[in-house]
Formats: sequence, C-alpha cells, structure tokens
Amino acid sequence: MMDIPTMRLSDRLKELLKEAEGREVTLDGLRKELQIDPTCDEQGRSSWSTLRSLMSRYAKMKLVTPSGRKDGVYKVVKQVKPVQVVGRKSSPPKTVYFPRDRGTEMEMDFAEDLVLRPGDLILLSGTSNAGKTALALNFLAENLDDHPVIMGNEYCTIDGEARPRIINAVEAMDWVEWADDEGQRFTLLPVMEDYAEHIVKDKINIIDWINLEEHYNISRVMEGIKKELGNGIAIIAIQKAQGALAGRGGQFTKDFADVEMLLDLYGEKETILKLGKVKEARSKVLGRTFAYGIENGVYIKNFREIYRCKYCRGQGFRGTKPCTECYNGYIEGVF
Repeated sequence: MMDIPTMRLSDRLKELLKEAEGREVTLDGLRKELQIDPTCDEQGRSSWSTLRSLMSRYAKMKLVTPSGRKDGVYKVVKQVKPVQVVGRKSSPPKTVYFPRDRGTEMEMDFAEDLVLRPGDLILLSGTSNAGKTALALNFLAENLDDHPVIMGNEYCTIDGEARPRIINAVEAMDWVEWADDEGQRFTLLPVMEDYAEHIVKDKINIIDWINLEEHYNISRVMEGIKKELGNGIAIIAIQKAQGALAGRGGQFTKDFADVEMLLDLYGEKETILKLGKVKEARSKVLGRTFAYGIENGVYIKNFREIYRCKYCRGQGFRGTKPCTECYNGYIEGVF
C-alpha cells in the first residue's frame, strides 16, 4: 500500500473531522478510515506518525481536544460562528391558547401575561390524578388551528392503537370540532420514548407524559426536544410528588422549562395550579396560585386565583390543629 502525501492526508483528515464534529474519534479509527500504512516510504516518512503530529497541531488550533489520558482519543470540537445580535429583530411572541373555564368560557387569566417565544417549552409537573392529561387535552383542543401533535404514555397502546381513554375523552369534549373537511385536526403519534426524534418542527407538540427510570436525564430529554422545535412549542407532562416544588428529577426539570406549572390535589375534588417558573412575562406571575375543578375528566370548572394563608403560611395547620382561617393552606380572595 502506498503512503499518502502529507498535504493530501491533512485535507482528508480535515474532511473526516468535519463530519465528526461534536463526537469522539481515535487515532486507530482515523488510521483505519484514512487507510494509513504503518510502514515508512523510501525517504523514511510515515503517515502513521504524521497523523499524530497533525492531531497535536489541530489540538493547538482548538479543532480537537485530547482526552488527556494519552490514549489516542480526541473530542472533535463543534465549530461555531459569532452570532449577530445588534440590529436584528426579535422573533414575535408565539400564540398558544390556554385552557378555558367551561363555565365562564374565560381563558386561564394568567395566560395573557405570559410571553412565549418560538422554541419555548411549557412543563406540566403534576401528581397522579391532579389532571395533567385533562390540561394537556384542553391545550390540544384550544390550538387545533395549529394542527398540533400529541404523543406520550397516555394515548397509545404498545401496538400503536389509540387507548380507550383518549377516545372517551375526545367524545366527552363535545364543544370541540376535532375534524373539518380535510379530516382530523391533530396528529396522534404512537411514541413513548425518544421523543426528540419524533418532534414535528414548527408545530405545537404535546407529550403526556414522559417517564424515565433515571429521573435526572429529564434535562437532557427536554434539551433534545427544544432543539427540534424550530418555531414550534412543546407542552410536556411529568410526574411529581404531592407538594413538591419540582417534578421527578428535581432541579433538572427546570433547566429547559420556559413556563412551569405545578399541579397538586386541592382537597379531594379539585386541582391546585402554581406557576413555578416563568422565563418571560408582561407582569409578575411567578408564584401565583390557582384552583379549579375537573368534571367528567375534561371539563375545567370554577377556575379562580387563591392565596396562601398568612396565618399558617400555607401549611393548613397552626401547631397541631387545622388552621381555621383557610382551606388546605389557602384562602379565596385577597386579604
């Protein structure tokens, strides 16, 4: 096998590294890809050793980063270009319609204060039976003009069929026109993992719900979803413990959320919704708390703002006795 001239080797190597940006490569792997002969030519030159020299040079140029273990492993640096900010126009807010109180037909009143940008993610962190799916389906119903996409553990069987639960819920939401002359106005995907791979760019993508064995990986999953959204919006649901300030995964759940809605049981028949994180708003909404009932699994009723009791500081107890000034730590109306 003939040796490859140094210039040609450097050109081929740069092409190979460009294809591998962001990934790890090894000297052995590169030698195999470049078909480098370990023997020297008649002048005693060896592309085998030249490759190592080139990689050392590229490390100084910050094209690659050696592992530091002298094992011939390099991380190929993903090349970036400076981003222009001054003089550019910001993308306008993205319109997302929030669920409505079916008794008053009023949209959840904090929605008008939220600013959502293309590529943002709304996180629904809720306890079991606190109405995550009801909220997700109401988001779906309110945004049918966008032809939203819905996926997740709640909606399809393992063989890709619609679960009876979503069929019944769609039938129960009798105020919604689910189809028009062109057919169904939303897309249901039988996806229960690898969500980022199935995100439909520029659409509202609703995922209910994401289940992970290693909860700390939720941050990486959410990051992957956001990268695929384009000008779209993601609305995802995850589980959390009653009263917890974050979903399963703790602080990692907040890393890539632009709006976080914490859902808990409020008494036996209602849901309490607290805004746990808001990245951009027209007025102060962080920490505001609301309560509402859910009838027939889908009807949101009696949506109103509630306030933490100043006497028991939201605990519902004063010492060992129930607080007589509030209900479960909250009161109705301002005081």
